[in-house]
Amino acid sequence: MNTYQVIYQRHAVERMAQRGVSEEDVMQVLLTGETIQVYSGDTPFPSELILGWCNKRPLHIVVATDTTRRRRIIVTVYEPNPDQWDTNFRRKKS
Repeated sequence: MNTYQVIYQRHAVERMAQRGVSEEDVMQVLLTGETIQVYSGDTPFPSELILGWCNKRPLHIVVATDTTRRRRIIVTVYEPNPDQWDTNFRRKKS
């Protein structure tokens, strides 16, 4: 991960500002978080949903990976809604 350049899509930057999430928070989740869903069919690059914690706050980050250009592209960042996710924020409620 350290050898990849991290790129933020405009949508991610807007959501981070709205939700009070810093670049440091995102980097912490990328480095220490857990992949809870893989979207291998996403285009133009496969992506994944990562769960991480920042100051006891759960965060979900959707990140696409461009292996050819060695880039991690932050698509969106959000705090999972406890009404929609299980107690550990790893699975959506049915």
